[in-house]
Amino acid sequence: MGNKITLVGAGLAGSLLAVYLAKKGFEVNVYEKRSDMRKGPIERGRSINLALSTRGIHALKEIGLYEEIKKIAIPMYGRMMHPVEGELMFQRYGKDDSEYINSVSRSTLNMKLMDLAEQYDKIKIHFNQRCTGMNFETGECHFTNDLSNENYSVKSDTIIGTDGSASALRIDMLKLPRFDFSQEYLEHGYKELNIPAGEDGAFKMEKNALHIWPRGTFMLIALPNLDGSFTCTLFHPFDGKEGLNNLNTKDKALDFFKKYFPDTLSLVENLEESFFANPTGNLITVKCAPWYYRDKVALLGDACHAIVPFFGQGMNAAFEDCTILNECIEKYGDDWNKIYPGYFNLRKANADAIADLALENFIEMRDKIADKRFLLNKKIEAELFKRFPETFVPKYSMVTFYRFPYATALSRGNSQQEILNELSEGKNSIEEIDFSKGEKLVKEKLSKII
Repeated sequence: MGNKITLVGAGLAGSLLAVYLAKKGFEVNVYEKRSDMRKGPIERGRSINLALSTRGIHALKEIGLYEEIKKIAIPMYGRMMHPVEGELMFQRYGKDDSEYINSVSRSTLNMKLMDLAEQYDKIKIHFNQRCTGMNFETGECHFTNDLSNENYSVKSDTIIGTDGSASALRIDMLKLPRFDFSQEYLEHGYKELNIPAGEDGAFKMEKNALHIWPRGTFMLIALPNLDGSFTCTLFHPFDGKEGLNNLNTKDKALDFFKKYFPDTLSLVENLEESFFANPTGNLITVKCAPWYYRDKVALLGDACHAIVPFFGQGMNAAFEDCTILNECIEKYGDDWNKIYPGYFNLRKANADAIADLALENFIEMRDKIADKRFLLNKKIEAELFKRFPETFVPKYSMVTFYRFPYATALSRGNSQQEILNELSEGKNSIEEIDFSKGEKLVKEKLSKII
């Protein structure tokens, strides 16, 4: 019986998966290279607040944690656009207030998942234990205790790597024959800043929105926190006259914000100091295949499909990996020779699709959302969704508010974009749109998906 499982990584996906596995009766040992975040200061500057949506919510409901997480989540009903000059503009995400995404603290969610995991007798989390690879034939996983520098190996029935985009297990899998791997860095990096709460914890901007300052090739975003603050992230190219590499003095950073984000100057806390105190992060897309080797090891989440954060789906996609792997265990018991190929075949195309969708959405967020044609297309899209709710579901909704496969959202989204472009060609307002033509195009190009 393959009942003893080693997980590498106690982050969001690892902690969630541990609970899924314990509920199935498996004995789970989780090895985490970091110290216990519940017992020390949280690393600042690299969080990129999480946007919890339907896929992640589904997983949290399955392990019984959603109601608790709901208490620490802030609904965001749409994007609040901040132009350089002029009025703010709100763009709703869904059809009404019943459809929204949730701003959640990464560290708080991770800690609550670890707390839940440790309530199970079958789960043990080992901190400060760094994975250094594995023996793919014997199934032994190698670790170093970073407190004692002791090297040791662990034998279990199977190993699952949930150790993020720099996965030690995936790096070791590069030694395997016919293992495909690619990584692509975005030309942009990111800097995290903070807008503190006002008096008595008041929010200084609209609480229930994701704030965006779109500036063509770059942007600033801000997500609300429970304490009234906002976590801000600047996504900006490294290179160029005003690139991150050249914003190397406090005066340059301040001038940059004065020029492009003037309304933040009175909001951001210690702008010049924070800009240099917080690290500059990289943005990477990782793809590989296969995600497993025999019945010995499998990868999950960022370890096998890291994506850029612009669709808010990194965590949601990793949580959905856990859901699908759990369904494969339901189907195949503890036969890892069947579980892993089944899981991979169900997830690989969808992981590739959300990677592409995330890159697409970056262009939309930074560049298109202030464009008149884009805004008209959004109005047409909403009207077609209202008229044909079983056939024309907006791409954003398919990804965020439904659990349609990501690959379906990508392919249908492309077809729907063709319809929108055809209907809006040469038009300036929603009143000019020929919706009888729209009905014909929907019937020609799309079939029902609900």
